[in-house]
Amino acid sequence: MKAAILTVVFLIVANVFMTFAWYGHLKLQSTGVSSNWPLYTVILISWGIALVEYCFQVPANRMGFDGNGGPYSLIQLKVMQEAITLVVFTIFSVLMFEGTVIRWNHILAFLLLIAAVYLVFMK
Repeated sequence: MKAAILTVVFLIVANVFMTFAWYGHLKLQSTGVSSNWPLYTVILISWGIALVEYCFQVPANRMGFDGNGGPYSLIQLKVMQEAITLVVFTIFSVLMFEGTVIRWNHILAFLLLIAAVYLVFMK
């Protein structure tokens, strides 16, 4: 049980860092902080953030994978990670980018992803 919960927590933390690595520079640019930064600087900063992401993502997959004694199959890990990614990204985009609106089709897509998670855990 501990590995199952820790895997999910690590996936959430990893996805928070991944979202900042992938999209945080857009927020910095929109506020004027990084508007004049060369692209290589933005890439290097994003890589640094992504390194922290990998420090959580890799252990989550290793401890969660049933081939290593964990509770989840490889496909379950991937589908769960994708669902977590979308939840984290949605929260990030709504909080960080004014004008981001969640519409009915987004909600339906999220519900379908939840259905995918349910289906992948069926025996």
